Amino acid sequence: MSENVEILLQARDIKSTAMRMLILKHMLGFSRAFKLSDLEAVMETVDKSTIFRTITLFHEKQLIHSIDDGSGAIKYSVCSSNCNCSISDTHAHFYCLHCYKTFCLDKVAVPDLKIPDNLVPISINLVIKGFCEECKKFAT
Repeated sequence: MSENVEILLQARDIKSTAMRMLILKHMLGFSRAFKLSDLEAVMETVDKSTIFRTITLFHEKQLIHSIDDGSGAIKYSVCSSNCNCSISDTHAHFYCLHCYKTFCLDKVAVPDLKIPDNLVPISINLVIKGFCEECKKFAT
């Protein structure tokens, strides 16, 4: 696993330090998008500012992408190896209204939108809200 983590860091031109490898390993352990506080909770012995700086670096180097799901907390997810975080790489996300978890829908592309020529989009955020598999019993 640490070899794969190191390869992911090197692919994004990020120096492989023990802390960065550990943080990325924990990020990869989430089956959903995660908040900064989620990461801090599973890494309670690591300084919060170190985690924040690492998230910022990973985001700048496009190793992770951010999701604004409308919950008030930015969520993060590790990008696929062929992602450049461009609009063409954008996929939809799903936000559960019961458990408040956000999931990447990697196979659900954002539709091609006809943006007026005088506008220059830099990001698109498509969030589908509803109930996840575990919470669908609460849908009424």
